Amino acid sequence: MTARTGPRPPADPNAFARDLFTGLPARYDAIAYLLSLGQDRRWRRASVDAIAAARPSLVLDVATGPAGVALAIAKRTGARVVGVDLTPAMLARGKANVARDGRQSQIHLALARGEQLPFADATFDAVSFSYLLRYVADPLSTVAELARVLAPGGVLAGLEFFVPPRRLWRALWRVHTTAVLPVGGAILGGREWWEVGRFLGPSITGHYERHPLPDHVAWWHAAGLTDVRTRVLSVGGGLVMSGRKP
Repeated sequence: MTARTGPRPPADPNAFARDLFTGLPARYDAIAYLLSLGQDRRWRRASVDAIAAARPSLVLDVATGPAGVALAIAKRTGARVVGVDLTPAMLARGKANVARDGRQSQIHLALARGEQLPFADATFDAVSFSYLLRYVADPLSTVAELARVLAPGGVLAGLEFFVPPRRLWRALWRVHTTAVLPVGGAILGGREWWEVGRFLGPSITGHYERHPLPDHVAWWHAAGLTDVRTRVLSVGGGLVMSGRKP
């Protein structure tokens, strides 16, 4: 797992993510859906599929944002869900969304970092995360921390952006991330979404230049997970991974 060259992450990825996402919650789900050409929800469903297969009673959703995945897990499985995020504004929007669906007794949201979870070992039957690993200083130790709170036999499932492996789709993806995302973000959501649009493409590319997919798989194995599976979606725009704790 040797680090590669490429655009470097921020010195403090947590603080950067908190600043980047603070202004986004009000229309986050709708704009993310439009800018991903409708694929974001499909990727979430694939991640929730892996969680639902475990038939969990208690689930942790890390980087929960406005609680979209937490709500999907709760509706799909009937499990109790704890969602954590490091951005207070996102959590406030998530709590509003949970209240709107009348699931306050089923879903609890709290402020926490994926790298240092405030839970005992083996607490959860399943753990999910979305768009997390580009915003942490040490992805390897973060995956180990997610696995730490997972009970034996439990499932870890994660959703991340990806870079299309085929040349044609990768070229179109670069046009989308360098032109469509910032301009579309500015039109739909203003300056905050312009900044996110400008950041995403280089951030995703740089992450996989430093850490290709085999590195991700190795992190999961190093955390003690087995049956590690990868699923590349939408010609390479999204990546869903899952694994089980023995």
